[in-house]
Amino acid sequence: MKAKWLLVLMLGMVLTLTACGGPKPDVSVFIMGPNGFPSEAAEKLETSLKLKVGDTPTVKLNTSPIFSMEKMIVELAAGGNGIFILADEQFKGLSNQAGFVSLDDTINPADYPDGVIEIKEEGKEAQKHLYGIPLEGNKWMKEQGYEGKGLVAFVPLNAPKMDEALKVLKIIAQK
Repeated sequence: MKAKWLLVLMLGMVLTLTACGGPKPDVSVFIMGPNGFPSEAAEKLETSLKLKVGDTPTVKLNTSPIFSMEKMIVELAAGGNGIFILADEQFKGLSNQAGFVSLDDTINPADYPDGVIEIKEEGKEAQKHLYGIPLEGNKWMKEQGYEGKGLVAFVPLNAPKMDEALKVLKIIAQK
C-alpha cells in the first residue's frame, strides 16, 4: 500500500514540475507580424538563433499565429519579453509612447537608417536614435527561408534582462 501511495506522490510531483514549464529563458522574443506568425517558422528561427547565441543567454521565441492588437498590448505591458518583432506599422504606432531602448551604443545607426526615429517624451526634447532594426533582407531570417519584410525588431524599456536582450538583438541584426 505504501508503494502505491509513493508512486501516486511521485507521479503528482512529475506532473507539477512538467506543468511549470521548466526554467525561464534569459531572453524571450515575441514575434507577431501583420498577419500573425506561423509556429513552424518560429521553431526554425528559434533553433537557428540558439545556435548563433550559444548557451548564454538562453533564448525562447514566442509567436502569435494571428494578428491581435490586444495580444500585442498585453505582451508589451506584461514586461516578460526582452525583444519584440512586430510589423512596421505597429512599431511606428508605438513610437509616440517612447517605450523603446536606444540601440545607438549596441548597433551602428548608419547600418539601419530606417530604424532611426525621433521620439518626443512629454516635458523633454525630442530624441533621434536607432530604436528598431528593420528585418527586410535580414541574414538570420533569410537563412531560414523568410524575408522579414515589414518586420522591425526592438527592445522595450521594460525588458527583464536588458544586457542579454541587447546581446541577442545585436546577433539578430548581423548583416
